[in-house]
Amino acid sequence: MTSATIGVISTACMFGGALIGLGLQRLLPKHHLSKESQDVIKLGAGVVATVAALVLGLLVSSAKSSFDAMNARIIQLSASAIILDHTLAEYGPEAKQAREQLRVSLETVVRDVWPEERTGVSATAAIEHGGRVAAVQTELRQLAPQDDAQRQLLAQARQIANDAAQSRWMLIEETQNDLPRIPLVVLVLWLTILFLSFGLFAPRNATVVAALFICACTMAAALFLILEMNRPLDGFIKVSSAPMRKALEYVGR
Repeated sequence: MTSATIGVISTACMFGGALIGLGLQRLLPKHHLSKESQDVIKLGAGVVATVAALVLGLLVSSAKSSFDAMNARIIQLSASAIILDHTLAEYGPEAKQAREQLRVSLETVVRDVWPEERTGVSATAAIEHGGRVAAVQTELRQLAPQDDAQRQLLAQARQIANDAAQSRWMLIEETQNDLPRIPLVVLVLWLTILFLSFGLFAPRNATVVAALFICACTMAAALFLILEMNRPLDGFIKVSSAPMRKALEYVGR
């Protein structure tokens, strides 16, 4: 289920709760809507709102952490590519093929993760099946150093490539960490109850209905942003491609 679908369902649940509350005004006996009843229901709604705010804050924090971690991983990979290219440049012309392979690897990542047009292919799947880092490591294994300086540079290059390969797999594994669905379902349930309490004592006019609908859309948008930030390589909100594109300006030049 996509983030947009969950957002639409959440809006329908919350706004539907508000409409149910408005409808209950006609069905409930008058003494159920007395001033004392309103005070108790408002108190309960305040408790629900407080708990919902805590859970929403936790979900926002979790999604932001996932987004920041992925952004840091992209920056780390970009920096490693630049350092690896500089190391191979110092090694000599024998490493030209490895440098070209490194540039092709970066171009492939940028094209697959940040395509100019939607391809329908998951960016995570593209990275997982793209074994470009392994191709660079293969090129490095074929190099035969001629002196101590080249041996030292080759050892550094292989270490950087190994670290980049490890970062790639950590990036892939981090994308598997989805938000648990049960907290989201419970949160939507609480918000639906909260909107029901809003509608229970609200005046029955078009302005109030429109305001409740806008509020429901706002809360659903918050859930949408949480889900999108937890998938930083796919969807509408992605990590920036600027570090990778900047690395392309230096690699192989």
